[in-house]
Amino acid sequence: MESVSTIIISEFSDFNDLSEFIIVVTRLLMAAFLGGLLGLEREQSGKPAGIRTHMLVCMGAALFILIPQQAGISDAEMSRVIQGVISGIGFLCAGSIITRKNDLFATGLTTAAGIWFTAAIGVAVGLGREQTAVLCTVLAWTVLYVVPFFSRARTKKKPVCSGSKEDDSGNK
Repeated sequence: MESVSTIIISEFSDFNDLSEFIIVVTRLLMAAFLGGLLGLEREQSGKPAGIRTHMLVCMGAALFILIPQQAGISDAEMSRVIQGVISGIGFLCAGSIITRKNDLFATGLTTAAGIWFTAAIGVAVGLGREQTAVLCTVLAWTVLYVVPFFSRARTKKKPVCSGSKEDDSGNK
């Protein structure tokens, strides 16, 4: 019976010391927070991928980086892990893009790009690049929240027509 308890205890002892535990907890909480900020904006905009999706994507990407780091893999192997995260998240992003036969354009491209970028932020957090992750979150939030104000103002200002229509070659 004692050997069973020893096995169980060793199975649940991933962390070598308290500092490793604190690093993992801090990075996962940071990923949840940063992903949640981007997800909050998307949810407030009425988009389908909101807070929970972005939090899970960011934490998942960070976790895919943290686990191999704990195992002590090489930089070359970490490169393959990052490539796998990027490819895998691409499938989730593809599912958020909707095209209809009668429409001339696809919808969900910004949502897909946001999910993809959120995964990149998670990778940065997982690698311990928290300052880069915070900067990228601020920039992404600016693109998602601030830029639409400028693009809406531009689309409201339509050029005044002179009454006759011309094609691209200048012919009436």
